[in-house]
Amino acid sequence: MSNLSRRKFIVTAGATTAATLFMHACSSNNQGGAGQADNSASTTAPGPVAAADTPEVAGAKLGFIALTDAAPLIIAREKGLFAKYGMPETTVEKQASWGATRDNLVLGSGGGGIDGAHILTPMPYLISSGKVTDGKPVPMYILARLNVNGQGIQIANTYQDVKVSLDSSPLKAAFAQQKSSGRDIKVAMTFPGGTHDMWIRYWLAAGGINPDTDVSTITVPPPQMVANVKVGAMEAFCVGEPWPLQTVNQNVGYNALTTGELWRDHPEKAFAMRADWVDQNPNAAKALTMAVQEAQIWCDQMENKEEMCDILAKREWFKVPVSDILDRSKGIFDFGNGRTLEDTTLMQTYWDRAASYPYKSHDLWFLTENIRWGYFKPEEDITALVDQVNREDIWREAAKAIGQEAAIPASTSRGVETFFDGVTFDPEDPMGYLKSLKIKKVEV
Repeated sequence: MSNLSRRKFIVTAGATTAATLFMHACSSNNQGGAGQADNSASTTAPGPVAAADTPEVAGAKLGFIALTDAAPLIIAREKGLFAKYGMPETTVEKQASWGATRDNLVLGSGGGGIDGAHILTPMPYLISSGKVTDGKPVPMYILARLNVNGQGIQIANTYQDVKVSLDSSPLKAAFAQQKSSGRDIKVAMTFPGGTHDMWIRYWLAAGGINPDTDVSTITVPPPQMVANVKVGAMEAFCVGEPWPLQTVNQNVGYNALTTGELWRDHPEKAFAMRADWVDQNPNAAKALTMAVQEAQIWCDQMENKEEMCDILAKREWFKVPVSDILDRSKGIFDFGNGRTLEDTTLMQTYWDRAASYPYKSHDLWFLTENIRWGYFKPEEDITALVDQVNREDIWREAAKAIGQEAAIPASTSRGVETFFDGVTFDPEDPMGYLKSLKIKKVEV
């Protein structure tokens, strides 16, 4: 964020009425859910809430997985930002897996589940279309992107001598050799059709390895990845931090890459909610988005990184050593195979460089890749689906409300994207992109 934009944020958010201060002071001790909120540590004074914008409800139930890209929700909870914007009863509840997140979203809070979540960007589309809910669509809205970058592809120590990095092709012969001895070659991701599935499939296919025929692609919850590779249950896996760094710290494998090298500033997780909840509570949805945006701004300030990691490491959140989180959160990478680099543009980013804005062009890429691997049919109207699920309009209104109008992109498209292998994706011609790819499950 520019200095001007940061100053505007502070000035606007500080324009507070006495009534609003009183309302939030009264609610500050009523913070449900995991973790004890620290309202005194809010990043700015409470923002004004006009009577017409008063949230319809006092809170929502939100889910998260133990991944550092959940930080905006956790920080919004810990720093009292949900209360600041009139949502003091908002809880942030740990989910066992992405499958559990899906199931709890289907239930909704009225059925003992959750209203929204930190979630893999394609999942709201898979849920809205009924692809992963037994054919019964549960409409979802994406309100914000939570981050760009910050995932990793890890290789078991069995393949230390291969020294694979961005080019996966050396693994083709190594995998074939292992298969010839009767070993089932398993590579893991976190949810079929999700972001980690897309990253590892793209990377393997770019090196000539078919993820559907040359290996067995399996699903493992993020917090269980390191334990599974430790016992030899898989050869490689893709997951978000802190698990890639923990793989190195526990010396059970090495990192082939951090995903910002695969596609610089690629979109990752989203903040999404059930559409019916948002439709019934539009002011509350905007208030939650404002709190998340302010948390993202806080998380991206380098002087806050150590405190952020200390919070995330807590038992109620990740229950991991701070050393498994801190380096990657500062752009320091030790890949565990002798390769190191320091590059803050590759670290997980929450707000800067429009990281929070949910570009429709990015969602279009995810859906095109989902067609590529058979999760959606080629005739699916993915542009219409993006328009249905992506609520960047709510993001824009929230950004204006916290004084971040200057941070709103001029277009819902970031334009043509270029991947590490030179392939480009033009959101104006997604089928042209799909046709150009050599390895895919469906022909178009």
